[in-house]
Amino acid sequence: MTMMDVLMDQWPSRGEGWPTASITVLRQRAKLLAAIREFFDTAGYFEVDTPLLSADIVIDAWLDPFVATWIPDPTNWRRDDHLRFLQTSPEFAMKRLLAAGADSIYQLSKVFRNGEIGQRHNPEFTMLEWYRCDDDLPSLMKTTEALVKHVFTCSKDLMGVDHERQIPRQMARVLSVTPFQRLTYEDAFVRFADCSALDGSMAELRQIASKRGLVPPPGLLNEDRDGWLNFLLAELIEPNLGRDCPVFLTNYPGSQAALARLSADGRTAERFELYLDGIELCNGYHELTDPVVLRERMTEQSRLRSQAGFRPLPETNRLLVAMEAGLPSSAGNALGVDRLIMLALGKERLSDVIAFPFEIA
Repeated sequence: MTMMDVLMDQWPSRGEGWPTASITVLRQRAKLLAAIREFFDTAGYFEVDTPLLSADIVIDAWLDPFVATWIPDPTNWRRDDHLRFLQTSPEFAMKRLLAAGADSIYQLSKVFRNGEIGQRHNPEFTMLEWYRCDDDLPSLMKTTEALVKHVFTCSKDLMGVDHERQIPRQMARVLSVTPFQRLTYEDAFVRFADCSALDGSMAELRQIASKRGLVPPPGLLNEDRDGWLNFLLAELIEPNLGRDCPVFLTNYPGSQAALARLSADGRTAERFELYLDGIELCNGYHELTDPVVLRERMTEQSRLRSQAGFRPLPETNRLLVAMEAGLPSSAGNALGVDRLIMLALGKERLSDVIAFPFEIA
């Protein structure tokens, strides 16, 4: 390390104008981003680049986008058809590419989620998203595990960690465990919340929270089943996931399918999330291809947003048009790159691996 490196690594302690991540970490981050690209290039994917600003927006009742206004006519800029959204995910545009004939694609890009800020959230963050035609969930989980191991192996080399210096426990768990653990959403609720996520009544779910001394967030309605499940998941289950080894949480309730297919039983979704040390890293689907179902889910998600006092979703989008033309069977995953790098480098906060987080951007 040069003297300039030493001086630059002191920047986080020098005030608001300076980056919160050291220059050494930012160099390591650049190497890990290159390693991610190498992983997908070697696996036969090609990198794509889709719009950050679009008239479309991913359908999710609780992801609130940043809204911008396109002003072709400065005298009439308040029209709704002039609204554009900073993307919460590149999903819609990437699926339009699948419909156009792309087969194996990935994207590293900035995405934006309004109101999400904290130790492990930043309103602007880096997402890795990838899709492969004719893939399924077992294959997608295998790819995800291989990617995470690849990034941790590269971080081990960057940090110069060897057996004599003792590999950090977190890194050792990722590199030594094969395959990562699988746990269904239902089994996780039975194990950590002592209730059934699929069959428990609303009264039982509320009673679990009361017994554990949990105070529900403002605005959570008594009959909002998914809201209560998400609340209990965050409070009782997620902190326990991935402590001994990384774990894929699978088979989410069908009502939480988002853009995933439903399982054959119709009760659960073909969806998983990966956890390490209680931190969610990614969200993977066996992708929905039915435009009729997509339209139904869009309507329901928009209804939920309106009920909660949020801006309704646009009534139409270009993904719907592409799906009506024919979206091939595929599986895809969205992974939070900043969180993965944070964990791989043994850091505690996103600000340790981001140059200028939202507060000082």
